[in-house]
Amino acid sequence: MTARIAVLGLGEAGREIARDLVAAGADVRGYDPLVDPPPGVAARADDADAARDADLVLSVNSARDALPALADALPALRPGTVWADLNTAAPAVKAALVDRLHGRDVPVVDVALMAPVPGRGLRTPMLVSGAGADRYARLLTPLGAAVTVLPGPAGAAIGRKLLRSVFYKGLAAAVVEALSAAEAAGCAEWLRGNIAAELAGFDARTIDRLVDGTHRHARRRADELAAAADQLRGLGVPPRVTTAAHELLVALHEQEAS
Repeated sequence: MTARIAVLGLGEAGREIARDLVAAGADVRGYDPLVDPPPGVAARADDADAARDADLVLSVNSARDALPALADALPALRPGTVWADLNTAAPAVKAALVDRLHGRDVPVVDVALMAPVPGRGLRTPMLVSGAGADRYARLLTPLGAAVTVLPGPAGAAIGRKLLRSVFYKGLAAAVVEALSAAEAAGCAEWLRGNIAAELAGFDARTIDRLVDGTHRHARRRADELAAAADQLRGLGVPPRVTTAAHELLVALHEQEAS
């Protein structure tokens, strides 16, 4: 039987996923108030209209729209439909979706997209949790999706993604700040090469060295970052990431000293 899938939100991510679902043979309907659906996706009048005859609903709009999209579609949801939220929302939002559907026989899937969707579409690695996770995997894996089921409630999958985001997005912010300062200092290419070489050498042992060294040398590194923050101010670059890192190191030193 052909899977009937509704896609709510046809922006960059939703559009690519919907397109790939059509190419894989799914019966796809979609709604977005701002854009028309891609070829092969049946246009529907609103969220409820898109969800009314779907086996699986993919909510791919935004974290702020996760709950409103469910509220809009709720009157039309049939028992047995799987509601999958693909938004990068807090675990509490995913749990709220479950609460909203309590007693409706509409299982929720928390879907964490673990890589950028552009260029990958349906093949974007997905970490999923929640009551509907196994059914989600059974529906989408045959269509080419890369789904890993994580035991646990809705919120568990996105929780892991957000923990990774602290590192990855924090690293990106630190690189942007450092390169901005290096540009002002006239040595951006040197620093870019230095960062690339450091990252290329990372392995599992690097993590241990970073954590152990940060705790052991917190005071000295805090002083070093205080000096770095002063340098950035002198270069006209606000030391936002540098200051936050300095504050963390000071707190770690005080914790170790107490």
